[in-house]
Parts: sequence; C-alpha cells; structure tokens
Amino acid sequence: MPAIHAKIKERLWGADPAQLAPTLRWALYLGRLVYALARDLSDSQLGLYAMSLVYTTLLSLVPLLAVSFSVLKGFGVHSQLEPLLANALAPLGESGAEITRQLVGFVDRMQVGVLGALGLGMLFYTVLSLIQKIEQAFNYVWRVDQERALAQRVIEYLSVLTIGPVLFFSAIGVSASLGGNPLIRSFMDSEAIDWMLRATGILAPYLMISATFAFVYRFVPNTEVRLQSALLGGVVAGLLWETIGGLFGQFMAGSTQYTAIYSSLAILILFMLWVYIGWLILLFGSSLAFYHQHPELLETPEREPSLSPREREWLALRLAAWIARAYLDGAPPPHCEALARLIRQSAQAIRPTMDLLEQGGYVVRTAASPAGYVLRRPPEAISILEIVEQARRCGEGQWGNRRLDPPISDLMACIDTALASCLEGMTLRMLAERLAENRSGQIADQDDSQHDRA
Repeated sequence: MPAIHAKIKERLWGADPAQLAPTLRWALYLGRLVYALARDLSDSQLGLYAMSLVYTTLLSLVPLLAVSFSVLKGFGVHSQLEPLLANALAPLGESGAEITRQLVGFVDRMQVGVLGALGLGMLFYTVLSLIQKIEQAFNYVWRVDQERALAQRVIEYLSVLTIGPVLFFSAIGVSASLGGNPLIRSFMDSEAIDWMLRATGILAPYLMISATFAFVYRFVPNTEVRLQSALLGGVVAGLLWETIGGLFGQFMAGSTQYTAIYSSLAILILFMLWVYIGWLILLFGSSLAFYHQHPELLETPEREPSLSPREREWLALRLAAWIARAYLDGAPPPHCEALARLIRQSAQAIRPTMDLLEQGGYVVRTAASPAGYVLRRPPEAISILEIVEQARRCGEGQWGNRRLDPPISDLMACIDTALASCLEGMTLRMLAERLAENRSGQIADQDDSQHDRA
C-alpha cells in the first residue's frame, strides 16, 4: 500500500504542468484535486470534527428549532418548518417521520415565556455554541486559526438565526404563491412551460439544499470565500446529499435486523449515523470550495507541508520583501490572507513565519480588521542578514546555547562569517526593489508571449 501511495504521488506531482498540453494539464489538476479531497476526508481530524458536531447537534437541535420557530411564527411562515425538517430526515424513512413528529412536538410544547431570563439565555447560548462549533470545523477546512471576535460572533450568529430563516422560508412562500397566480397559470398551459415547471418541482429540493450549503460555505468560515467557490461546493455537496440520502434510504429499508438487535435505540443510532454522514458531506463540500479558491495549494501532496530551515529562510525573506514593497508603493498594509495569495500558500502555513518576523521586531500588526502588517523600521534600516539569522534561530532552545566541540564550533563560525560577508550591505529595501523589477519583467514577458501568439 505505501508503494502504491508513493507511485500515485509521483505520477501526480512528478510532472511539471507548464510542460503539458491543456487537456493533460486539466487531467493532472483533477487528479490532484481528487487526491487532496480523499486525503482530507480520510484525515482523522475531519472525522473528529464531524463526530463533535453530531454530539453538539443532538444537544442543540431542539433549542435551535425553538428559536427558529419563534422567529418564523412572528412572520407567519412557521408552518414550513416541519416539511423542511421532514425532507432533511427523509433518508431515515418511517423513523425520520417519527423523529420529525417528536421534535416538532417538543418545540410546540416549549413555552419560551415561562423560561425566565436565565432559561432564555441558556437557550440562546446552546444555539450559539452549535454555530461556533460549525465555524471551528469550517475554519479548520479553510486553514484559518483565528475565530471571530466575541461581539462580532454574537451579532453575526443572531443575524443568521433571525434573518436567515425568514428569507429562506419567504422565498419558498413567494414561489408557492406564484404558482397560484392567474398570469403564471396561463403560462403553465404551454406544454414546454409545464414541463419546465414539473422539472423544477423535481429539482427544487436539490436546488434548495445546494443553495443552503452554498450560503453556509460563503458566510460561516472566518475568511473571504468567493461566491463561485461557494456555489461549486454547494452544488456538489447537494448532489452528494441527494445521492447518499437515496442509498441510505435503501439501507434503512433493509435494516430490520438493527431494530431486532437494538430495539427502540435503533432509531437513535441510525439518526446519529445519518447526522454524521450529513456533516461529512457538508465538510467535504467546504473542502472542495477551498481548493477551488486556492488551487495553488494543490502543488504539494501534503495538507500542511513542513518547512525545512532553508524554506523558512526563503519564506521569511519573501514575506518581508512583500511587506516592504507595499510600504514603498504607499499601498495599504497587506494582511495575512493577501500575503498568502501572493506567495501561493495558505494563511495558516505562513502565520508562524509572520509571528517570527513580529517577534524579531521587523513587522507589527495594525489595529484594523483583518490586521495588516507594517514595517517597524524603514526597509533601508533592516538588513537581510538580520532576517536570515532570525529564521535560522527559529525554535532554537538550550541546544543553541551549548558549547560545541572546537572543530564544529570553528566550522559554524566559518559558515556565519561567509554568510555575513555574502550579505554585507544588503537591505530589505534593495530586495523589495529587485522584487518589483523582477515582477515587471515577468509581466512584460507575458505580454510579449501573448502578442506573439496573436
């Protein structure tokens, strides 16, 4: 198995995409994408997040429905909640219908007025904790290690809980009312229009679940997600939901042996299994959206490649040069996401190096949101040797302070002297100016090649 795995990685990452024909380049991209998705799906961390969300869902489902039901009742569209829940649990068959009745019964019997301030606060806390867990799972998929601020989190979560359900069910109500409009009915007399409406009715559950998934991918992660990436992830996740839901329904039809073994607990076990599968589908779609937005992260087979000391030096110099370039151009301070896009890495991968530069006193964060990075000193006052030595000393503990044997200490001193001699007089400003010249030359070469092809 390891030999096959190594051969697959060699086939996918052994070739240079720039040297391939467009068709083979696309095939190579798809192969890398499938490999990355399978790697992330088999990652134990993703499964742990899905299992954690199952547990949190069981605790928060009734409070979540109660809050949504109270909001929807004020707008007169609360009757749509039960059909939506029944559709989500449809793969469970008769057990899904029974769970839907039980949940709706719990919500109907819940009297928010008698809960008191403490009970109402606990109700909202339980719901907000569910959304926070969801955000943490999506932040892991999107390589984001910073959560929203507490005040921002409460405001945005409450907005989702109040405005989201109203807009969602209002859209359903508008589409239903249009079906009874005389003008729309006159158009439905046409055979082509009638066929299209019937097809739309068949596709409506898939479209609604895909739109819901796309909404989650777009707004839940604590990073900027492009609309087209969120839509792609939502469409694929919706297709998987409908397909796997049908297969799970067939499994449920033949699961009488589980009922015989587990008796009344079978419904709960199968319900938890379906919720787990549902969360895995949702996280899978989010991973697809992530790689669509960041195809540069498919250039290595590892999810988070470990940096060698040489790569750490290269990364520190490149990040510092881009920050200095923004300073010289008078551009706004680049934030971590912008720097990650420039060097074709994830924000999570470059953050330790940014911390290294910050600890060394070369850059400082701004108070804006998201925080940008500015130079603490002018670029001409920062030598390249300083940054290289800071990167080389990263993680250095007691071993770096021990006295070495004379031959080894002499050799290390020679290396340090040669490095200092080679980098003597080179400043960060010089590196940033060379970076701009190199980028201008690359743009000119691209323009010339496009002109030659034309």
